[in-house]
Amino acid sequence: MSTPLTDDERLVAFIAGDEAGMGALNQKMGVQILEASAARVVATMPVEGNTQPYGLLHGGASVVLAESLGSLGSAIHAHPDRISVGVDINATHHRAATSGRVTGVATPLHLGRTMASWEVVITDEHERRVCTCRITCALVPKDRAPG
Repeated sequence: MSTPLTDDERLVAFIAGDEAGMGALNQKMGVQILEASAARVVATMPVEGNTQPYGLLHGGASVVLAESLGSLGSAIHAHPDRISVGVDINATHHRAATSGRVTGVATPLHLGRTMASWEVVITDEHERRVCTCRITCALVPKDRAPG
């Protein structure tokens, strides 16, 4: 007999599941969530299929991965009364990745009532830093959320 899932575990299962919870873009890019909590979010993404014309991992692909991780961590932190909406992101690209998978690890810088900020470090398969991002999300009351 299995232990019932907590509300946070159900939220992560929905968002990270294959049923489009992470959205079509993440599915197309091959993002796979490995770990998700309000304290740390980890995911991988293939380089192949996410490159720019020179065969290097596209900087925008790194930003997509980072925004997905920071938004997911913020959503878990904000749950169940608020939702997470990205309001700022920046990225510094340190080195090129040309093959294999990259791994993003998001850790919170600030987890407040109305705002959450995360640092996301993306590394290659040799654990060399490819990109560092910072994302800030507004935590909006569910009843005022768009859509």
